Amino acid sequence: MDIDSLLASIDSTNLSIPFGRIKHISSTTIKAVGIEVAIGDIVKIESQDHISTVLGMVASIEAGDFTIVPFSFIEGFRIYDKVYLQKEGLSVKAGYGLLGRVVDALGEPIDDKGKIKDLEETSAINKLSMPALERGIIDERFSTGVKAIDSMLTSGKGQKVGIFAGSGVGKSTLMGMIVKGCEAQIKVVALIGERGREIPEFIHYNLNDDLENTIIVAATSDESALMRKYGAFTAMAIAEFFRDKGHDVLLMMDSVTRFAMAQREIGLSTGEPPVSRGYPPSVFALLPQLMERAGNNAKGSITAFFTVLVDGDDMNDPIADQSRSILDGHIVLTRDLTEQGFYPPINILKSASRVMDKVVDDEHYNYFLKLKRILSMIKENEVLVRVGAYKAGMDLELDDALAKKEKIREFLTQSMKEHYSYSEIVNKFKGVFQ
Repeated sequence: MDIDSLLASIDSTNLSIPFGRIKHISSTTIKAVGIEVAIGDIVKIESQDHISTVLGMVASIEAGDFTIVPFSFIEGFRIYDKVYLQKEGLSVKAGYGLLGRVVDALGEPIDDKGKIKDLEETSAINKLSMPALERGIIDERFSTGVKAIDSMLTSGKGQKVGIFAGSGVGKSTLMGMIVKGCEAQIKVVALIGERGREIPEFIHYNLNDDLENTIIVAATSDESALMRKYGAFTAMAIAEFFRDKGHDVLLMMDSVTRFAMAQREIGLSTGEPPVSRGYPPSVFALLPQLMERAGNNAKGSITAFFTVLVDGDDMNDPIADQSRSILDGHIVLTRDLTEQGFYPPINILKSASRVMDKVVDDEHYNYFLKLKRILSMIKENEVLVRVGAYKAGMDLELDDALAKKEKIREFLTQSMKEHYSYSEIVNKFKGVFQ
């Protein structure tokens, strides 16, 4: 071996790994200097005793320093600890080995099934949504197995739907019904900002411990804001992998509100001004960046259901209002129906599917219009009927509506253990008018 030529090939200017130093630490962010970084870069922070290391993301850059938002807690770190550039951007490994697994916001397993195998490719977590003209037209029905949705709020493959409800109204139960009863080939469930106990409970009670063809991405409320934020993007990147393999994918995310709260923490800690109920501008820019990535293309589809926790049952909450403007439909769950023992507590009159008329036949759509008219009449005259001010025979159309009330209630209610095919639901729907 020619030692002289070997020595000459060594770049004497790159014999050490470049690193920066921490100059300021707060409860949620770290400022560092000394290395060149870009927004979104991943860095590794290492304590001087080499005992503690955490990953973080570059969130803002100023002349001379940059701000890092850590993926985990930063207790024990000090000024002058080292910061290394780990990689450019955040990515997740995706493949069929993910099916039946529970992973964290970075795609790492958190169940007891060992290392994930059969991961085919690395996918960027942050990416642009499909160009508008490359999107497929939504003209094919997506069945959920829930009577109230498939009959009155019929969804299409590639649609983005919001489930809006206050706390404790029944979002998780409806989510479980959709995941178990839908016709999707692959199901990706993102549980963002949930209590730790709700993850195993959702798997056990809502899914009956059946994770076949299902992937759960979990980022619980005790994790950092960055983990809660990117848990949603990781779930979307995994869903995109399977869509591009030609599958029809269900993406279920609970909840958009806690995702927005995570970005609020990040935005405020990096100096953004609050503009609406404490939410900084980046929150309202981030929601369409996430939601618009769902949809269908020439290969497959992502049908997405996003739950939105409305503050105090206020549908004009800024996150609920912004989400409703982005999504292709909204399912509203109301507390008064829950108090009446009406499950799932879907308020048909306040809900809408913007693609229903394109995915059902004319007969189905006419039945939908008839039932909506009946529900509207019952609602308008509810007080008169209850106080006895209305007498039978005064309005024949209202008499007919009241006669069908119990049959309608029976049709629109459903236990979480019941699942129906689309054809069964349509037959039951027709039976309401017979």
